[in-house]
Amino acid sequence: MSEAHPGAKKRVTLRDVAQTAGVSLKTASNVINGSGRMSSETRTKVEVVIKELGYQVNVAARNLSRNHTGFITLAVPSLTPPYLAELANRIIDAARQHDYSVYVTTYAEGSAKGARDLLKKFNSTVSDGMILSMSEVENISKKDLAVDFPLVVVGARTTWGIADHVTPDDVNAAAQAAGYLYDHGSNRLAVIGARDAYDEAALLQSVEGNAQLRLRGVIEEAHRRGLAIDARLVGTTDQDWTIGAGARVTQKLIDSGVPFDGVVALNDQLAIGALTALRISGYAVPEQVQVIGFDNIEEAPYLQIPLTTMDSRLEWTAPTAVERILGRIRGGITQPELLTCSSRVIARATTR
Repeated sequence: MSEAHPGAKKRVTLRDVAQTAGVSLKTASNVINGSGRMSSETRTKVEVVIKELGYQVNVAARNLSRNHTGFITLAVPSLTPPYLAELANRIIDAARQHDYSVYVTTYAEGSAKGARDLLKKFNSTVSDGMILSMSEVENISKKDLAVDFPLVVVGARTTWGIADHVTPDDVNAAAQAAGYLYDHGSNRLAVIGARDAYDEAALLQSVEGNAQLRLRGVIEEAHRRGLAIDARLVGTTDQDWTIGAGARVTQKLIDSGVPFDGVVALNDQLAIGALTALRISGYAVPEQVQVIGFDNIEEAPYLQIPLTTMDSRLEWTAPTAVERILGRIRGGITQPELLTCSSRVIARATTR
C-alpha cells in the first residue's frame, strides 16, 4: 500500500469550492465557466473562495467534457519566411487568449506530403480544427477543401467559397504601393517578384496568388493614371522571394539599360535585395530610385536605409482567423465567408 507523501498538498476540487462557499456543485461550476444565473453576491462569494483555496481549472478535463481538445492546428508551408514565422507567433498568442493551444506543422509544398495530405489525414481526436496557410504551389481543389472539420484558410489562394478565407486585400495594397511611388515622383516602375513571364491580360483577371494579385494592383493603378508597366521592367523570380533573388533580378534590370525610377518589390526580402543591387550599381535611394516592399518584416526599420513597406496586417489576420476557427468549433459560425481588410503604407527612407 502506498503512503501519502508527508506534507503533500491535496489538490483542491470543485466540490471543495462548493462546500466551502455553501453552494451547489452546479453553481460553483457556473461561476468557473462564467455561465448560469445567480445573484452578484453569490458569484462574488464563490470567486473569493476560489482565490482563497487556490483552485485551478483542470483544462483537459473541462475540454473533454465539452467534446473539445483545446488545441487547433496551424499548417504553414515553412517557418523560414519572416511573414510566416510572425503569423505563427501571432496565431499562438491569439489562441492563448481564448485558452486554446496551437499545434504548428509545416508541409512539403506541392508534394504527396503537402497540404492535401494534411487535410485528408486530419485527426480530430488531437485537434479541434485547422488554420491553413495555403502555399501558392499547392494543387488544391474544391474537393480537398470540402472537409468535415472546422477549417479556416489564410493567404492569397482562393477557397471557392467552400471554406472560410481570411486575407488582406492584395490588389488594393499593391495599388496603394504603386500610387505612393507615383505620388512621390516616380514615373517608370519596375516590379520585382513575378512568378511567370509577364502577361498583362492574364494578370488583370487574377483572383489568387500574392504575386499575381499584387502585380494586378500595380497594373490597375498605372492604368488609372494613364500610364503603363513596361514588360521589360518586370523581374521574374519564380517561387524564390529571398533577398538573393531580389538582388539578382534587380541587377539584371539595371544591366538591361531600360530606365526606371521606382521599384515595387512584392515582399520585403526582395526589396532588401533590390536595395543591395541599386547601392552596388551606384544608384541613390530614394533620390534616383524609390523602393517599396510588402509585409513590414522586423528588419525593415533597421536597414541602412529604412525600408518603406506595406503593412502586413498580421495584427488583424491572426486574431480574425483564430476567432473564426473557434466560432466554427463552438458551432456559432456555419456559413463560409471571405474576410478581407485594407493595408496602409508605412513610409520610411527608401521613398521621398
